[in-house]
Amino acid sequence: MAYQDTIEEITSYRLQISELRNKMRELQSAIEPEIIQDYEFSTLSGTVKLSDLFADKNTLFIVHNMGTGCPYCTLWADGFNGILGHLEDRAAFVMSTPDAPDKQQRFAESRDWKFRMISHQGTTFAEDMGYKGEDHWLPGVSVFQKLNGQVVRVSDASFGPGDDFCSIWQFCDLLPEGADGWQPKFKY
Repeated sequence: MAYQDTIEEITSYRLQISELRNKMRELQSAIEPEIIQDYEFSTLSGTVKLSDLFADKNTLFIVHNMGTGCPYCTLWADGFNGILGHLEDRAAFVMSTPDAPDKQQRFAESRDWKFRMISHQGTTFAEDMGYKGEDHWLPGVSVFQKLNGQVVRVSDASFGPGDDFCSIWQFCDLLPEGADGWQPKFKY
C-alpha cells in the first residue's frame, strides 16, 4: 500500500480511537463511586492512612507497582517520574508496592524517582483493589476521591505492554515491525 494511502487509513483509525476515548470518558463520569476503607500503609516516616495521601487535593492516583523485581513496572515508573509535576498539579500521586519502605527508598534513589511511595506489605489493599493474581502482584492504577468524608474509588486500569500509560509502546507502534519482542531492562 502506498505511504499516503496507509497514513490516511491510520489517521482514520486514530480518529476512531479518539471517539472511543470520548465514549469512555462519558461512561467514567457516570460511574457510581466505590466506598473504600481507610487503609494504613508503611512508609519511611511511619504509618500513613489512605485518606492522608490526598494532601491538599480531592483526587488521588495510586499506582499499583509489582516492586523492585519487575523491569516493566520500573519502565512505567520511570515515565511517571517525568510527568509527575504535571500530574500533581491536577491530583495527588503515590506509588504502592509490596516492598518494605527501606527497599523502596534504595530502589527509588537508584532510579531518581521523585514521587511518594507507600508499602502495602501486610495489608489487603492491592488484593482488594484487584491487583493481586494467584501468586503474584499485578500492575495498574486506581483513582480515589474524597466524597462526603469517605474515600471512594472512581476508576482503575491495568497496565501491560501496549497500554496507554507508557508511551514507549506507541512509539514502537510507529515502527513497521512494532516492538518486535523488545522488553525493558533495568540498565542499558
